[in-house]
Amino acid sequence: MKLDPFYLIVDSAAWIERLVPRGVKLVQLRIKTMDEAGLRGEIRKAKALCAEYQCQLIVNDHWRLAIEEGCDFVHLGQEDLQSADLSAVRAAGVRLGLSTHDDAELERAIAATPDYIALGPVYPTILKKMKWAPQGTERISEWKRRVAPVPLVAIGGLNPDRLDGVFAAGADSAAVVTDITRNADPEARTREWIEKTDRWR
Repeated sequence: MKLDPFYLIVDSAAWIERLVPRGVKLVQLRIKTMDEAGLRGEIRKAKALCAEYQCQLIVNDHWRLAIEEGCDFVHLGQEDLQSADLSAVRAAGVRLGLSTHDDAELERAIAATPDYIALGPVYPTILKKMKWAPQGTERISEWKRRVAPVPLVAIGGLNPDRLDGVFAAGADSAAVVTDITRNADPEARTREWIEKTDRWR
């Protein structure tokens, strides 16, 4: 499968409503703390918006809700990978993305035969405290050799100035959170990312 090179990650359907109409074609809804009814409402709203704008929606972590709501993609971290029922995910026709940060995690991810693998953090990130040092672009090249032909997503500390190096190293898609959501003008920053990644489509 082919992933769009611009992979936006947001924590609400409101962000999707705000930014997807700008031309985003791949977005992850990542909500960490919310009750099930609230989550289901957010997923339904996000799914409807993404359908309207021909954008691929990926639901983070909540694989049961993703199945129940008829979503076609879920992303799991390593902890969720160990507890998720991957056979149920596959039986529902839901595609799977997995996070990796080190060799052991990569081996577990490859064994799960996902539809894409993410590597992070490529650069220092302010989103969350990481026990892993920044991986650097060399690790992207190494990971790509090991996971090919599975698409590789780079994440962590990315901005438009770093994209050429990330794609040249072998990434198929570049994921972003704070460079857009904490920008003074998220809409303009989104357009900048889209323009910058156009050449890698």
